[in-house]
Amino acid sequence: MDRRPGLSVRLRLTLSYAGFLLLAGALLLAVVWLFLLRYVPDVAVTVPVRDVAPGDPRRSPYLFVPGRSDLWEAFAPKAVGALGFLLVCGLLGGWLLAGRMLAPLARITEATRTAATGSLFHRIQLPGRRDEFRELADAFDSMLARLDAHVAEQQRFAANASHELRTPLTITKTLLELARKDPTRDTGRLVESLHAVNTRAIDLTEALLLLSRADRRSFAREDVDLSLVAEEATETLLPFAEARGVVLETSGDIAVTRGEPALLLQLTTNLVHNAIVHNLPEQGSVRVLTRREPTAVVLTVENTGAHLDPDLVATLAEPFQRGSERTRVDRAGHPGHAGAGLGLTIVASIVEAHDGTLTLFARPAGGLQVTVRLPAPA
Repeated sequence: MDRRPGLSVRLRLTLSYAGFLLLAGALLLAVVWLFLLRYVPDVAVTVPVRDVAPGDPRRSPYLFVPGRSDLWEAFAPKAVGALGFLLVCGLLGGWLLAGRMLAPLARITEATRTAATGSLFHRIQLPGRRDEFRELADAFDSMLARLDAHVAEQQRFAANASHELRTPLTITKTLLELARKDPTRDTGRLVESLHAVNTRAIDLTEALLLLSRADRRSFAREDVDLSLVAEEATETLLPFAEARGVVLETSGDIAVTRGEPALLLQLTTNLVHNAIVHNLPEQGSVRVLTRREPTAVVLTVENTGAHLDPDLVATLAEPFQRGSERTRVDRAGHPGHAGAGLGLTIVASIVEAHDGTLTLFARPAGGLQVTVRLPAPA
């Protein structure tokens, strides 16, 4: 915004300090003046002194009592001088005191200007004990740290997304070039290959759009029962599980939370789908459980499968992290399509958008256990 120039905060504080000190001095002098007026006659008088011996040269037999006008003539110059001294002290002392008090604010302003240029690694690190300025500086440092991490994550995500989107486009270009060079090539096989590559590109684009929607939190919240969502997801994926020889089990209590039904259904579907795909080639199983706690509702999806390295599990929710040990396989044991690597990333974003927590745990017997904890409504 274009604002008109005004007085600096330091100058306003200085004038405030000086004005308060001047007002306090004036009130004090006024109280003194009123107190003196109570015992001062309107005009000057001469009062005889009784205990003075006649002819005593050391003491006068009369006492002169000044009037109010005489007292004012003697008091006013001294009062003006005192007020002037207080004004000078208030301005000088207020200027120094305001500068000392606003010094942390200057550091915060400089750090803000540095961050505005795109440099997010700078930190204020204001020393001293906790007060309002230090709480503001610590909050600003925390915000910069989160922004720095978020920007770095977005840059990595953009680079990975560009790479993933470039792959199907490159494959499409190669297939078309081969078809152009070899007119006798089987067009049916070419169309089938292009269809598969195009499907992969569409799935990846839809996943990116869903991830962006969850990150923006641009959705209305309503009461959602996770147990019903889990039943809907498992019913939808039941034919897919049967085709892979995986048994689905769903159980649990009513678990109501506040959120967006479509996103929570996508979350559950992704978890169940991953549990089916990354499972044993034969006689695998997936368990979907819901339960309610005093302040939260919990959705747990666990599956059988190969033994997973805990270090690998810690990275599965990162974008485009598939994990070599979790390659998809069919019932015959042949490796399948590796996917876009965004399933758990979308789950993590939806959980974060709903103010929940996501926990991944490698089961000792093999496979993965995923726990989603969301806030329960009051």
